[in-house]
Amino acid sequence: MDRDSYNAMLAAVQAFHDKHDFKNTGGEELTYRIALMVEELGEIAECVTKGKPREELAEEVADLFILLIGTGIAADFDLKQAFWNKMKALMQRKSKMIDGRIRVSEFRGQDN
Repeated sequence: MDRDSYNAMLAAVQAFHDKHDFKNTGGEELTYRIALMVEELGEIAECVTKGKPREELAEEVADLFILLIGTGIAADFDLKQAFWNKMKALMQRKSKMIDGRIRVSEFRGQDN
């Protein structure tokens, strides 16, 4: 197994979903998955704001990444293709400094 391959990661998350029968036990319900992602974001924020070790931050980010891959499975879309489509769009955007921090967004109706 190529551990650097997105397809290997996708297969591992699919195996996790299959092992716990997420499809038939509510684990792939999108509202539930959003709540889990919010929970993970809170844990990531806690790592950053409380100065927890980098290993804890990495674990929480991995939890979120697994949830994101699983959401692609649950909602039946190709996350890899969505990623590349979005990166192409992002690379076309201009950046803007807002309150001393860079922001790359679609600033519709605003001067850049």
